Amino acid sequence: MSVEGLVVQGLVVDVAGREILRGIDLAVQPGEVVAVMGPNGSGKSTLVSALMGRPGYQVRAGSATIGGRDLLSLSTSDRAHVGLSVVSQYPGEVEGVDAYQLVEEMYRTRGLPLDSFAQDLLSEATGVGLSTALLSRWLNVDLSGGEKKRLETVLLALSGAKIALLDEIDSGLDIDALRAVSRRVGDQVRQGGLGVLAITHYARLLRELVPTKVIVLAGGKIVREGDAGLALELEKTGYAEFLPESQEKSSDSIFGL
Repeated sequence: MSVEGLVVQGLVVDVAGREILRGIDLAVQPGEVVAVMGPNGSGKSTLVSALMGRPGYQVRAGSATIGGRDLLSLSTSDRAHVGLSVVSQYPGEVEGVDAYQLVEEMYRTRGLPLDSFAQDLLSEATGVGLSTALLSRWLNVDLSGGEKKRLETVLLALSGAKIALLDEIDSGLDIDALRAVSRRVGDQVRQGGLGVLAITHYARLLRELVPTKVIVLAGGKIVREGDAGLALELEKTGYAEFLPESQEKSSDSIFGL
């Protein structure tokens, strides 16, 4: 297996003393989109949190590397420095810092010319339909859900990330915002070699951001893998076959509009 991108092997993760992930093996290579789907409570967001080093997520076994470098021994900030980035389902608000300040620091950290960061930021914002007036506000403060996701996409494009973890980036987006966000991420995949691990419930994201592989996670384990067609299949059938019998009768299809 190539170690150029993100490689996860045998990952076991506990949260509050409870085993959530039970031996996850997956890889995301540069220029590849891997989608992770599954019912609520299957461990999808736990996977993202553990990879990014969020407190409270205890890795009991397994490994995770990016470009061959051990991720699990690094702090969250160092994981970002080696090329791992996350777009959260619910981006946090940061008072006292605006997008200009953040991107300037990104460029300084990456050793890029500081005379171009402001224009690059304006260009990216315009490209995803984000009002440039919002760039002077404190990060994500008083922004709508769609505006936050557009801004997160802008920051991802300017971060120099090698691997992006998208935790339900489609959550809360209308059709236009979904198209703008997914197309910009897709451009980074095709043109910049970005590798993407996309957590989603819905095939609508994957119609725009076409995956190389689709993984179904249930009960903390990978229970099925396939190509983009698997997402369309799940849109019709739901996750009933992957749920314990006790949950099947009470579970509606998650793909209702």
